[in-house]
Amino acid sequence: MIKVSCQEQLLPGATLQDKWEFAQRAGYDAIEVRGRGDFAFRDRLPELRRAARDGVPMPSVCVEMLHFFGAFDPDLRRDAIAQMKSQLSVIAEIGGPGAVACTPASYGMFSRRLPPFEPPRSEPDDRAVLIEGLTELGEHAAREGVVLALEPLNRYEDHMVNRLEQAVELITAVGLSSVKVLADTYHMNIEEDEPTTALVLAARHLGHVQVSDSNRFHPGAGHLDWAALLGTLDAIGYDGHLAVECRLRGEPIAAVAGIPGFLRRHMVGVAA
Repeated sequence: MIKVSCQEQLLPGATLQDKWEFAQRAGYDAIEVRGRGDFAFRDRLPELRRAARDGVPMPSVCVEMLHFFGAFDPDLRRDAIAQMKSQLSVIAEIGGPGAVACTPASYGMFSRRLPPFEPPRSEPDDRAVLIEGLTELGEHAAREGVVLALEPLNRYEDHMVNRLEQAVELITAVGLSSVKVLADTYHMNIEEDEPTTALVLAARHLGHVQVSDSNRFHPGAGHLDWAALLGTLDAIGYDGHLAVECRLRGEPIAAVAGIPGFLRRHMVGVAA
């Protein structure tokens, strides 16, 4: 059964326990925590351990940094890999076996759609860097018993991995079951020729899904075909989380509270 989680920054409350109390009432199944750089996620371990002991389910972490393992600068690449290894270890402790740590290859580093249009590194060199990083991180994830989920971003945020098929090709080359694809409905709306087909083709490698509408606002605020998307996820047997990562329109608390009901009304074969 597909479950619905919410990123922590969207939930009201001063503590993770407060946020979970609200999330439960709204119909969420878990909280997706955020992992900032400078090892801030590791430094939150006392807070995270208390929340886990109090029964707060935290099955995934979404990295929040300005540089990632595909960076042009080798020092930034090494730092990003160290940060992600730490996040994989922390989510293994608080989220348990099969927990997910999410990362793009890069963010805001370069776009082929904006001047100067040609990046300073060749496509073969890009691929080599990505495979090297995914292999190292995937091996660490396997040792921790968790999953690294690679998120394709749209063409204006990343020039290397924009579509699910590109992520699948890299993951296949790496050959580790601990490395999977993250499908984000906002980025898919921009990049995929047909999102449901892309999900079907990536099904065997799909490890996590993040949801927002076509305009990055909450599901239902844009023009995505949620019945088709969620029906496809059900048909391919996806049983992970739909992690809400979005902006909110209207009164924030009411907006975030309405998302689980909206999603479940559009799920095919999943009880509301």
